[in-house]
Amino acid sequence: MLSRQFLREHTEEVREALDARGVEDVDLDRVLAIDEEWRGLKARGDELRHERNEVSSRIGELKAEGREEDAKAAIERSAALKEEIGEVEERADELEHELDVRLLEIPNVPHESVPVGEDESDNVEVRREGFEDLRDLPEPVVPHYDLGEALDILDFERGAKVTGGGFYFLKGDGARLEHALIQFMLDLHREQGYTDVFPPVPISSASMTGTGQLPKFADDAYRVGGSNDEPYDEDDLWLCPTAEVPVTNMYRDDILLDEDLPVKHQAYTPNFRREAGEHGTETRGLVRVHQFDKVELVNFVRPEASDDRLEGLLDEAEETLRRLGLPYRILRMCTADLGFAPAEKFDIEVWAPADDMAEGPAAGGRWLEVSSASNFEAFQARRAGLRYRPERHESAECLHTLNASGTAVGRVMVAVLEYYQNPDGTVTIPDALRPYMGGTEVIEGHEPLGESAVGAGRKE
Repeated sequence: MLSRQFLREHTEEVREALDARGVEDVDLDRVLAIDEEWRGLKARGDELRHERNEVSSRIGELKAEGREEDAKAAIERSAALKEEIGEVEERADELEHELDVRLLEIPNVPHESVPVGEDESDNVEVRREGFEDLRDLPEPVVPHYDLGEALDILDFERGAKVTGGGFYFLKGDGARLEHALIQFMLDLHREQGYTDVFPPVPISSASMTGTGQLPKFADDAYRVGGSNDEPYDEDDLWLCPTAEVPVTNMYRDDILLDEDLPVKHQAYTPNFRREAGEHGTETRGLVRVHQFDKVELVNFVRPEASDDRLEGLLDEAEETLRRLGLPYRILRMCTADLGFAPAEKFDIEVWAPADDMAEGPAAGGRWLEVSSASNFEAFQARRAGLRYRPERHESAECLHTLNASGTAVGRVMVAVLEYYQNPDGTVTIPDALRPYMGGTEVIEGHEPLGESAVGAGRKE
């Protein structure tokens, strides 16, 4: 979150940032008024405590001098001061709580380099990669959901039966491909200097607040043991929406040393989001689902290093797609599409050639976001108490956090199934994944099981 001092000293900058983001539900004037009243009460409390200390110290002297009436008056004044101090502190505490709640609802200030825009159409395409020598694709390219069911490696019907809409089964080579992608990504990022962590999947409200998921995105998260319609507290647990949350909060309220930085962690987790299937743009298949796998890259750096580290982080995430031979593009996100917590963000979108569900290159297809490389600067660090000490004798200060998906496994699988499919309905395994698939070069599919499979590819 933004510091109170920053709000006081950069009020117009914050106001302009809110306007550029299109944020209308933050009453900045009310926040500043609360802060001003709170500071006035804190000063008044200090004055009253100082006076009470002086009065209290006089009581003994007055009694020793035999001035009982004056001592009695001093005792009464001390009691009155104590009561007034209590009232002032109670009001100050109320204001501080309201101020803390309102501060958590203010988004980060965009970096000066972020383009101003009104919606996602104002995002800036930085470059495209991998389109120089495209594979010869079938005509037409079969969407991954139809292809996956024909090969019997994706089963959406049984996933819905077991859990509900937005869930699915991967079977046979589909499951093997998922595992292969995860292990490939972990091995790749380990080469890039990342240390593996395997975090808890349930996450506390305090951790969700630390990275900015709460209170802003409470409706999008899966709450454990409670309804999202009910108030939550710090003891509540949530299913992991992204490994960014537990990994960033590993060092919550800790002080790292300068020699510890930079810290680069990677984590694979399953992720859960209620909002995933509610956009109405692509509800079939693996693109918008409520459970998905992802390898997340989280960085902790010195403030002066975060701009350069964002470029390095983006390159590290891109390397996944380069090695898989998948075409993609890089977008620089504008103010309106920046998200709540980032100060600066780049999206990596892989090209999936089936359908014309969104604008793509000349060959058709659509773009799928598989990673967002974000620099949060001190925004998350201030919420979560993430600090470092530049020198052992110096005061601790907020470090900077960054993260990127390295990448979203399900959407990369979509791109693999569509880009590497063959005219005969099989799928060629990218070279980089074959060692993780036991040398398998082609997914040829499986015979479906059960009576319902008769007439759908299985012979009696």
